[in-house]
Amino acid sequence: MKANNLTIAMVAGEKSGDLLGADLIRNLKKIYPNALFEGVGGPSMISEGFQSHIDMDRLSVMGIMEPLKRLPELIRHQKSLIKRYSQNPPAVFIGIDSPDFNLKIERILKSKSIKTVHYVSPSVWAWRQGRVKKIKVSVDLILTLFPFENEIYEKNNIPVKNVGHPLASQLVNGRLSSRKRLDLSDRNEISLCVMPGSRAEEVSKLLIIFIEALDKFTIKNNIGLKIAIPAANQSRYKQISEICTAHGFHDIKLTLGDSHKVMRESDLVLLASGTSSIEAMLLLKPMIVVYKLHWLTFLIAKPLIKTKFVALPNLLSQKMLVPELLQENANSESILFELEQLVFHTDLLAIQNKFKRLSQPLMQNSGKISAGAVSELIEASNL
Repeated sequence: MKANNLTIAMVAGEKSGDLLGADLIRNLKKIYPNALFEGVGGPSMISEGFQSHIDMDRLSVMGIMEPLKRLPELIRHQKSLIKRYSQNPPAVFIGIDSPDFNLKIERILKSKSIKTVHYVSPSVWAWRQGRVKKIKVSVDLILTLFPFENEIYEKNNIPVKNVGHPLASQLVNGRLSSRKRLDLSDRNEISLCVMPGSRAEEVSKLLIIFIEALDKFTIKNNIGLKIAIPAANQSRYKQISEICTAHGFHDIKLTLGDSHKVMRESDLVLLASGTSSIEAMLLLKPMIVVYKLHWLTFLIAKPLIKTKFVALPNLLSQKMLVPELLQENANSESILFELEQLVFHTDLLAIQNKFKRLSQPLMQNSGKISAGAVSELIEASNL
């Protein structure tokens, strides 16, 4: 099926999904060079010729309490997309991550015999495992990034394909040669990449805590910190700049994007839990992972959590490989302690070797594999 009027609908709700979507579009173009790609996406997808009908940032919310504040708007966007693709069915609808937003769209479209794909497994292996039943009636195919995710779908007879992580080969091949000494304790200055998240709520909760911890480190220890913050987008750049100015944080290099470049050039990474932890792992950067949900969101979620770990490197290794500081532990004193542990007491070479081993299974030709799986679904529906 290579008709000129082939439409592939995609919805991404945040930066990591935008990058995955762009990679998928590039590879689908090789199969369907005349296809129209449209829906909701960010700058990376748009640069591939994607037509975005809604500002992607409007879908970028987290937790339970935060989406409630924007619920009418989110429902309005859902309804508009459902109406659009019910009236003009695409060859396939691909929801990229953002499961709370995308799965409802996928379920309704699938009920109308429109093929649906969900790219990036919801964290059903970690919490709210009952969502598997909802996923089963919503999608024709799940594309997973990590090998351990397939098991729960296979058990529930849900078509699943592990595609690896699209960034794995790119970042591994782009690692800088190790010119810096791994022993940081006798350095006069340490380069630190700080990533407080891509959502406004994350930045507002974490950035001040991060900077307070780093101030305490420089005062307590005779080592300076060269701090760089790569803002995820223009909105976060403005937000971070305003927070830093308001709190007198001036010795910071703030960039728009370039997160991989900033991480490559850093010794350590301090980050909000999420995709960035995998990127840091692929670049062999020792890290501290921090996360803090709204207290009510955490209270509701806690009984539903079925995993010991939150940070993706820890989930992959099933060990506390990198420190993760959550909720009440997400404070400046705990960050200070873990930073001192990394600088003065951790075998960084051993950590990097473990990161290398964990990176190997993720190094697949993800875009090509994903596009092939989507194409098979499209072609099968037209037999």
